[in-house]
Amino acid sequence: MRELPHPPADTIRLAQVLHALSDEARLEIVARLAESDETCAPLGDGIELHKSTLSHHYRVLREAGLTHTTVVGRTRLIRLRRDDLDELFPGLLDAVLHNLAARPVR
Repeated sequence: MRELPHPPADTIRLAQVLHALSDEARLEIVARLAESDETCAPLGDGIELHKSTLSHHYRVLREAGLTHTTVVGRTRLIRLRRDDLDELFPGLLDAVLHNLAARPVR
């Protein structure tokens, strides 16, 4: 098991988090991760993106400090860094997730 580089919690900046959340695909990924940890593969349901594009979105989320990725063999386990985000930006993640849940289904 190995881990990819992640920013330490004290270096996570609001501007980077908001930039990462500014894309619809990344918002959908965050909403799904809020429900449970995911591997890269199952997120294909409802997100119609090429594998390389999906990998890009995962990288943006990880580098912004929103997610934590652990590599186990050929699988990547991805989870939200909810505790870090809630401590740094109280209420931000809850507000984003609440807004996503309230949006009409397209």
